[in-house]
Amino acid sequence: MDAKDILGLPKTAFPANQEKKSRTPKEPQRRPDGVHREVYALTGGVAPLMPGLEPSHLKKRPIVGKEKIAWKWLPFTSSARTDNLQLYHWVRVVNGNPPTGDYAFAKYNKSVDVQKYTDEEYEKYLTDNAWTKEETHELFELCKRFDLRFTIIADRFSKDKSVEELKARYYYVTRKLLIARAASPDEVSNHPLVKEQYNLKQETERKRALSAILSQPKNQDRKDSEVLAEAKRIKETRPPTKSEEEGEEAGGGKNEEGNGEKLTEETSSPVPTSTPVQTDNNNNNTSSIPASLRMLKVYLRSQALEQMVQAVSSTSGRTNAHVEQMVQELGVNVKPKVPTKSVCAEHLELRKEILTLLNLQKQVQVQKGLDATSSQGPSTPKRSNRDVDRPFNPDSVGFGGERTSKRDQRRKAPGRFVEPPSSPSQSKRPSKFKSTA
Repeated sequence: MDAKDILGLPKTAFPANQEKKSRTPKEPQRRPDGVHREVYALTGGVAPLMPGLEPSHLKKRPIVGKEKIAWKWLPFTSSARTDNLQLYHWVRVVNGNPPTGDYAFAKYNKSVDVQKYTDEEYEKYLTDNAWTKEETHELFELCKRFDLRFTIIADRFSKDKSVEELKARYYYVTRKLLIARAASPDEVSNHPLVKEQYNLKQETERKRALSAILSQPKNQDRKDSEVLAEAKRIKETRPPTKSEEEGEEAGGGKNEEGNGEKLTEETSSPVPTSTPVQTDNNNNNTSSIPASLRMLKVYLRSQALEQMVQAVSSTSGRTNAHVEQMVQELGVNVKPKVPTKSVCAEHLELRKEILTLLNLQKQVQVQKGLDATSSQGPSTPKRSNRDVDRPFNPDSVGFGGERTSKRDQRRKAPGRFVEPPSSPSQSKRPSKFKSTA
């Protein structure tokens, strides 16, 4: 039985000469024009990834539009001007039709919205002893004409007024008008002119200080840098005295802005109430400044803060890394971004409180360890063989520091039997024993 019997196929042999199916002959592919024979043999006629461009297309000339373009010298007017001035410029004309519409650059003309007031509003809100009504009206006319360019306004103003005085008057009048015309104060509370008032005194002092710095000669800048470098070198080489350390500690807990006023939050070390408050301004101003910087006329407040932080860390005995880690965990910058007097005082106060917390945590851990050891009770330590009490034998040590041998020590030891000597080895036995054996 074979496979055919199992499958139920007839047992006829396949013809030896089977007719082969005729295959349709393939048409020979023609090599496209412009493709080298070697390239075509390598690719085998496979379509490229990028579509190719036939050379015939490259020989075709581009179709030029029928429109005619010309440039002409034509007049124009701008809506940004109120005098209807007519000017000329070159314009691109297509098919003889010039462009229409407003001047292309008129959209960049931006003007300031200057407030206007009535006589009634002036008498009710805007009166000032230093300014007359005519001077205020002239100021607002110039502000509207020159778009708040106060340097030009100060030059064109009829009276001798500084730029800061003109700014202060303009912003004061505008702020009063905004508040008076608003239905409620909350409506204009977020307006920049209402939220941030112009400070005439501060602006004058700022410009004076800036002018002094800009007019300072270069050799003076070099001298100042040399003085600061020398002071830093002296500070690093000279160890701080006890009085300086006490002054630095006392300066961290005082408010530098007031005359002897304390911070709102108390420091870790309480100050007795019976201590009188100093009224000397010089002592109060320099109490919080490190002694190494008191000799300098100009210094950075951030530098003073760093020295006070180092002094506090050295007196507490804690590493500065633990403090900085806790400061970062609280979401506070390690170094204040705006180191003002109040910010530096509060930052130093925070570091002192962190140091106090670390010291208390350490004391709690020590106390817990002591409580754990006392609860276990006294334990008897194990004694080793070396700790066993042995009787002292004075004969074991010879006179003059000489030690006796072990055999002599055994003989002289009380209550012990003298052990017989060990038998000698075979190699050391006497010859008579060999002969008798």
